[in-house]
Amino acid sequence: MLELIANFRLQDAIDIAIIAFVIYRLIDLIRGTRAARMLVGLFVVFLTYLSSQYFGLYTLNWILDNFLASILLVIVVIFQHDIRRALTHVGSGPFFGGERRLQGQELEEIIRAVVGLASNRIGALVVFERDVGLNEYLEAGTPLEAQVSKELIRSVFLPSSPIHDGALIVRKGRVAAAGCFLPLTTNPNVSKTLGTRHRAAIGLTEETDAVVVVVSEEEGSISLVSEGRITRDLDAGTLRSTLQKLLVV
Repeated sequence: MLELIANFRLQDAIDIAIIAFVIYRLIDLIRGTRAARMLVGLFVVFLTYLSSQYFGLYTLNWILDNFLASILLVIVVIFQHDIRRALTHVGSGPFFGGERRLQGQELEEIIRAVVGLASNRIGALVVFERDVGLNEYLEAGTPLEAQVSKELIRSVFLPSSPIHDGALIVRKGRVAAAGCFLPLTTNPNVSKTLGTRHRAAIGLTEETDAVVVVVSEEEGSISLVSEGRITRDLDAGTLRSTLQKLLVV
């Protein structure tokens, strides 16, 4: 035992710590997503493969052997969105810096607009760009490049507005564009009760690090979506504190 401790180097401790951190971050990234269920499925396939070897099930073993031979390609195809999101998190870490996104007053204007829309049961979809650019969605919308104000945001989502159906995107503390259409989530675990706005918010945050605020037209409730996860029925105070943590430096 003493010999083992004597041979334990500082590099070994660093190596173990890095591997533990990477595994923890991977689990944290896939927790609550479809990737978690897929990993369980792959684990079951691997156990079946080992069992077929042990019990001499040659045909099943041959099929699974050919499947597992290309497992790296299968993993890349199945988890392409999750891999992209993981790499995005790595690239937006503290060592890579980050731009100031919102001032406190700008955030307050957005919160007042969202609360006002919710109280009047007017649907809305407000997207906050972070480190991953949203140019492909901005280009399809109506460019505004305007200062953030509650009056502007409310006017965009009025039913009489020609761009009220799409999303409003906030970039670097300014309203960049409105009427932007977002990708709908394909996650089969998403509740069937969620409407198009909520599904679009989840779809965008599955592929990027954006934060999205959704106002439900039917319920007049406010939801926040980040990393493909939705938090529903937020009041003004909770929305403010959450957005401050995510967006305000």
